[in-house]
Amino acid sequence: MKRRDLLAAAGTGLAMLALVRPAFATSEEMAAAIDAFTGGVKPTQGKVTFDIAQLIDNGNAVPVTIAVDSAMTAADHVSAIAIFNERNPQTDVAVFTLGPRAGKAQVSTRIRLATSQKLTAVARMSDGSYRSTSVSVIVALAACIEGEAP
Repeated sequence: MKRRDLLAAAGTGLAMLALVRPAFATSEEMAAAIDAFTGGVKPTQGKVTFDIAQLIDNGNAVPVTIAVDSAMTAADHVSAIAIFNERNPQTDVAVFTLGPRAGKAQVSTRIRLATSQKLTAVARMSDGSYRSTSVSVIVALAACIEGEAP
C-alpha cells in the first residue's frame, strides 16, 4: 500500500469516527428523559433515598434500592418511581408503578452500569409533585457498552 493510499484511508476513518454517535448518553439526555417523565415539572430534592454502593466492582448486576418517605394512604402516596443515568446507552433505566395498597414506597432491582456516573431517582407523588435524589458511583469493571463483542 502506498503512503498516499494509507493517508486517504486514515482520513476517511477519522471522518467516519466524527459522524458516529457516542455509545454513552449525556447529562443533557438524562435531563431530557427526566423532563419527559415529569412532564417538564422540576423535581424537588428530598424524601427519596437511593441505596447503592458508592464503589462498584462489577457493573453487570448492581443492586439498587430506592425508598420514598410517604404515608402511602389513598390521599398521599407515591404513584411511580423512575431511575435515570447519564452514562449508559439509554438514560431511562426503569419505571416502577405503585399505589396506596403497596404499603411501602420502596423498590429494589439490579441494574447494569456502563461506567462511573451519576444516577437519579425521581418519585411521582399522588398530588402531581415530583421528588428526587442523585448519587454518583464509581464503577471499576464496566458493563453494557454498545459495540462490545459478546
